[in-house]
Amino acid sequence: MKITGLLCVYLFILFGCKSQNNVKIKPNIIFIMADDLGWQDVGFMGSNWFETPNLDTIAKESMVFTDAYMYPTCSPSRTALLTGKQSFRTGVYNVPVLEKGDSKHNIFSRWTVGLEHTMYAKPLKDAGYKSIHLGKWHVVGPNPKEETIYPFKKPLKQPANGNLNWLQEHQSAEIHQYYPTGKGFDENVGGTWWGDPARGYDKGYNSVSGGYKAPFKNPFIEDKKDDEWLTDRLTDEAIYFIKRNENEPFFVNLHYYAPHRPTVPRSKAQYQKFLNKTPDAVTGQGEKRLEEIAGYATMIASIDENVKRIFDFLDEQGLRENTIVIFTSDNGFNGLQSNTNSLRGAKGTIYEGGIRVPAFINWKGKLAAGISETPICGMDYFPTFLDLAQIKNYEGVLDGTSIVPLLKNESFKERPLFWHLASTYKNPPCSIIRKGDWKLIQFLNDGKLELYNLKNDLKETENLADQNGAKTSELLNELMQWRKTNNVPLPPVSKLNF
Repeated sequence: MKITGLLCVYLFILFGCKSQNNVKIKPNIIFIMADDLGWQDVGFMGSNWFETPNLDTIAKESMVFTDAYMYPTCSPSRTALLTGKQSFRTGVYNVPVLEKGDSKHNIFSRWTVGLEHTMYAKPLKDAGYKSIHLGKWHVVGPNPKEETIYPFKKPLKQPANGNLNWLQEHQSAEIHQYYPTGKGFDENVGGTWWGDPARGYDKGYNSVSGGYKAPFKNPFIEDKKDDEWLTDRLTDEAIYFIKRNENEPFFVNLHYYAPHRPTVPRSKAQYQKFLNKTPDAVTGQGEKRLEEIAGYATMIASIDENVKRIFDFLDEQGLRENTIVIFTSDNGFNGLQSNTNSLRGAKGTIYEGGIRVPAFINWKGKLAAGISETPICGMDYFPTFLDLAQIKNYEGVLDGTSIVPLLKNESFKERPLFWHLASTYKNPPCSIIRKGDWKLIQFLNDGKLELYNLKNDLKETENLADQNGAKTSELLNELMQWRKTNNVPLPPVSKLNF
């Protein structure tokens, strides 16, 4: 009996340890996304004016994606990221308050992502992950009840700065369903309908704080005595969450509000340093709007410092080897804040300056450092998370592809990337296909075409649609077939059949 008892204890310990090890095989995931950080606003993508020494060091130990893409504005980017779905499935094409024109030439965008669309926090939660969302959410509108009659006759509007009349309703169970904790996250710090942190102040962008300096006046961030800077506070909360959940798989969705406008200098000393800095002749950074870009540079430096804090904490706790960290941005730089001579356009445009973003993935000891020129998009992250978490039974529609094979240096089938923007902001409604070195844009109302070879003409200076009819026809046929197959909606006056 003693031998039998000892054997039972031994087997319990053996299989108990194996069970724990199996849980730990699932990596922790930290997804860090800056807001309006341009493709070349960091050193590891070629900037010699912005200072990101910590990000640059981490990038050298990571897989850097030179051709990483998002939508040109935050609402469709965040929706596509969180749901893994194309814009035509969710109806989120743009930031509603930025849309222009009439309902005949546009399909005006939803603001609130419908409850029928699952976000990645839910399957991760079902798989045993503890998760937190921190920072910008922006996939629920200020008044979701206004969005029931669709399509809209006019673009949606938002309350005035400092107006909190919406808050009580947003704390109700009905609207709570659209918030992070209603979509699968265990905790939410700072996520609401706001597109920028200044909305808590009556003067908005003209306030001294801009929402970046305490008090933040964000009803979803509890004030603390030692609050100073919003980016620091969000990082504090991320680290505190990791500390509380380090013994089980965790997912940190850290979406900094920075460096989105308003531009608020992090410190006078840093600000003065950039004011005195020699401009970068290659990118043109520091040549124009010096006061604005100098303040913007201090906000980027703060992100750089805070990402290092997270990596330092992971090292201290012995968590680096089982934690994969992704860093990227939601769209290109705001043309009022930054610049690059390397790309055409900026945030809001359909050109590379608006949709190409910095990105790297770090996994110490598991992922070889290197550079990938394979195009990836925001919708790829959802299936990637499922892959990493070993979730095999997800049955929802996903338009992206897991990029885990790229991380393992395994074969990855070339596939086209598509965008569909059915409303007007800085460009008329259009669809885009990027395949190989080529990018084709078709404007939806008049059918006009633009074709660029990104390998030879990254700045998209020469439209080759007429010169290269064969390539234009090839890509146009594939783009139209994609729309036809998926029943992608077009504006009412569009001359196109599909």
